[in-house]
Amino acid sequence: MWGIIPAAGAGSRIQPLAFSKELLPVGSRFEGATEHPRAVSEYLIDRLLAGGANKLCFVVAPNKSDILEYYGGARIHSASIAFVVQPQPAGLCDAIFRAAALISPQETVAVGLPDTIWFPEEGFCALPDDAFSFLLFPVEHPEFFDVVLTDPAHQVIAIQVKPCRPESHWVWGAFKMPGAIFHELHAFWLSRDCADEYMGTLVNAWMAKGGRAQGICAGKSYVDVGTLNGYRQALRLLSQEPPKGGA
Repeated sequence: MWGIIPAAGAGSRIQPLAFSKELLPVGSRFEGATEHPRAVSEYLIDRLLAGGANKLCFVVAPNKSDILEYYGGARIHSASIAFVVQPQPAGLCDAIFRAAALISPQETVAVGLPDTIWFPEEGFCALPDDAFSFLLFPVEHPEFFDVVLTDPAHQVIAIQVKPCRPESHWVWGAFKMPGAIFHELHAFWLSRDCADEYMGTLVNAWMAKGGRAQGICAGKSYVDVGTLNGYRQALRLLSQEPPKGGA
């Protein structure tokens, strides 16, 4: 299984920083008996590995060499790693599909956001390997996220992208799909002249053409660390969890 880590964003909401936002120290980890600061993106890596990923693809901007230096070994634990470049900021869809050349239709693809922290750590395990599905989390302010509306059978009806009047408090924090659907979505995005910046608008249009996705309400807590307030929330959330070994 491939884990895609879109790490090309500028991080303008939490600047100025002297490094990429994905390397922001949040919490700590242990190596043996020694405690070290932990980069926020390590939490996503832990969750991808717990979900079964054995290959990781970082999508980075040309000026984000510090991510390559931080993670630039041949492997992270049991997973091999690759880096691809998003030449210029063009949205999440563009970043994710930069990995398309690496992924075969027979493989599974999992995607999360490297400036978020969420629980449970085994969340990806709740998503099926043979269907396109979103891992959903309840949040207090859904208007800041992408709200996912589902029917009683957990099928996605619509995704509301940062809605002024959200119709649910469940938002997506990660997703997973077979490689064949990943390539189907990529081809559909290309047919729309790569106009979709957000996954929500792309998936809405894809479902209107007959595509299907599931929304799995297995998430417990979710924090976007890309703002100063989110950073504070992350520290409070992690204060309830003991530090452990990680990426």
